[in-house]
Amino acid sequence: MKMPSLLFSALIGAVASARSMTPMAAIATARLAGASTPGRLMLLDRPLFRFGALAMGVGELLGDKMKTAPDRTVFLGLLARVMSAGIAGAALAPSGRERAGAAVAIATAVPLAYATLAQRKRAMVRIGQTRSGLIEDALIVAAGAAVLALATRPRHTGRAAHGLRMESAT
Repeated sequence: MKMPSLLFSALIGAVASARSMTPMAAIATARLAGASTPGRLMLLDRPLFRFGALAMGVGELLGDKMKTAPDRTVFLGLLARVMSAGIAGAALAPSGRERAGAAVAIATAVPLAYATLAQRKRAMVRIGQTRSGLIEDALIVAAGAAVLALATRPRHTGRAAHGLRMESAT
């Protein structure tokens, strides 16, 4: 069964709906682990952006628990989702379809931001801001990791690829 070509872009958009920086942090983590994405993404190949994405992802997870944290549907929250989902959606789209992947991810992230906020507010009433945030964090980080695990492939370079061939020949 063939997967729809922009499915991973849509899924990473869903991740961005709840945590705007998680898609970028997930891709940066995958890149650090040696994975490559189907779409071209030169931005996160630069160390400054790669480690910046990781820092922003961690910062968002910590900041979300603060009482003063704004709703994800305020202008800057939606803007961050658009940017992160667009970049991540493009990276997970097939080569040559990066713009379509970005559009699909954004079209998924923005409306779902309202739905995920409504669910979070319900959870906050029942179990509080911190507990609901920690549960949401666990679910979203796991979802982001799963999407990247399914959508990326290991990058083999010279020595590593040669080592794999040598091991399999013995």
